[in-house]
Amino acid sequence: GGSALDAVETATRILEDDPAFDAGHGAVLNERGDVELDAIVMDGKSLNSGAVAAIGPVANPVSVARMVMQRTPHCLLVGEGATRFAQQQGVPLLRSSDLVTAEAEPQQ
Repeated sequence: GGSALDAVETATRILEDDPAFDAGHGAVLNERGDVELDAIVMDGKSLNSGAVAAIGPVANPVSVARMVMQRTPHCLLVGEGATRFAQQQGVPLLRSSDLVTAEAEPQQ
């Protein structure tokens, strides 16, 4: 097999893809009606870490956090910078509506 980091990323992606959880698909909206997501990963051997906070609508923010850890000298990217980094890495942006369930949509 793969590494523990591979297993953690894969397991987290499964949770992010399941609308029953409020991570990735199933996200809730902020005050402005936008999706902002957070994720962090850490390699227990090297103690390197990578994180994103308030990233725009991507399906799997945990994978972007891992990219931050492995492809940059930074440990955290936030907001527009995190979203721009994801796009530069080839991660597609989704519409907020692609990630929000009916239960999380604002009541009219």
